[in-house]
Amino acid sequence: MIEGIEESRVTSWLAAHVPALTPPVTYTLIAGGHSNLTFACDDAAGRRYVLRRPPLGHVLESAHDMSREHHVVSALANCGVPVAPTYGLCPDTAINGAPFFVMKFVAGLVPHDATAAQALTLPERERLGLHVAEVLATLHCLVPEQVGLGNLGRKENYIARQLKRWASQWEQTKTHPVPAMEEAFQLLSARMPIQVGASIVHGDYRLGNMIVADGKIRALLDWELCTLGDPLADLGYLLNTWLGPEERMGDVEDALPTTIGGFPSRAKLMTHYAAITGFDLTHIDYYRAFSHWRIGAIRQGVYKRYLMGAMGSDRAFDLEGYKRNIARKGEIAVQLLSQ
Repeated sequence: MIEGIEESRVTSWLAAHVPALTPPVTYTLIAGGHSNLTFACDDAAGRRYVLRRPPLGHVLESAHDMSREHHVVSALANCGVPVAPTYGLCPDTAINGAPFFVMKFVAGLVPHDATAAQALTLPERERLGLHVAEVLATLHCLVPEQVGLGNLGRKENYIARQLKRWASQWEQTKTHPVPAMEEAFQLLSARMPIQVGASIVHGDYRLGNMIVADGKIRALLDWELCTLGDPLADLGYLLNTWLGPEERMGDVEDALPTTIGGFPSRAKLMTHYAAITGFDLTHIDYYRAFSHWRIGAIRQGVYKRYLMGAMGSDRAFDLEGYKRNIARKGEIAVQLLSQ
């Protein structure tokens, strides 16, 4: 018995919806935590499938909408954006206690940190970096209405809405003064550029959400934050995760995959992306600043939960280091906005 899977009922559902499935099925948790859970489903014939469901416990349906994520992944099939083919969605909570959907298993490496990325050769790192830019550009050039995603979300005022949302989160979770975060918010509010267009925005576009092989993305994962909005928000976030070896500073970001070196520079990524999309990247530092500030606000929420004991007694969690990182996010945002 594996937590999160009602094996008998789920296996019966799979047998009815997945061609050639051969019961019995063995279930293994691949990725868990506070985000959606991902399970490997291995049948008796050695075939593997992937099941996605919300986290365990009480969660907001809107934050872990399986039908939405399934809809996005299914819509993007054959659109030039590599995604895992889907087999079906089960909205009936009587089957597994929560909705879930099933995808084809895609083999490859998930370079979620520097250790995992060591498996990539230097030529693979260079090719992969360029492909990362190409796939993001392809996603942002899609016309949402033409791929059935026109109603995914509001298109206009994306950054303004995001600022309002995360400023509210910041105020609700603030435990101590962080002048740089406050200053960054004021600058972000005052210097907001005109939105370059309304694209499909992934929301968490980074190497850790990709299955890669031979220097190419084989499948882009974790579409739960996908919406419509300003494409440069995606690019700014990606660039912030794209640290070179010289940018290590004894912080949580030191474990990012690109810190091992061998990947294309940020400048090369931007040039490649701009050549495909035609977007003006003059204000990209604004979007990078916004991303740093937003992550600072998110981490403040995590910090408060640990501080108040809501996350349990995890002695490995460095409260002071996390606190410093939040301030550092604000400082970097101010620096980018002052250039």
